[in-house]
Amino acid sequence: MNPEKAIDPTVPPSGTGCAECDASGGWWLHLRRCARCGHIGCCDDSPSKHATAHAHDTGHPVIRSFEPGEAWFWDYTTSEFYESGPALAPPEHHPVDQSTPGPADRLPDDWRQQLGG
Repeated sequence: MNPEKAIDPTVPPSGTGCAECDASGGWWLHLRRCARCGHIGCCDDSPSKHATAHAHDTGHPVIRSFEPGEAWFWDYTTSEFYESGPALAPPEHHPVDQSTPGPADRLPDDWRQQLGG
């Protein structure tokens, strides 16, 4: 991981939920944070995979989990997982009282089936 180009530790997260899902009324399983610009997107197990789309669209290759209790990073260019990395501007995760998956009021009744489980 090349933190000088892929990570800006001074940028706060863009919000508490997936920016695109919030705009479209969608929902997510887990959230990921772009380590370069702070964009919050949904994970690849979510229906829309917005974090990966953001990385491909912007060239920002590194994400960090935006889930409570998780501090790992992923580099899309190398497919490498890092247990930890530099501290990023707070907050480090979505609000603890926010549902996972979420948001709770937008989850379809069959959300488990939609995720393959």
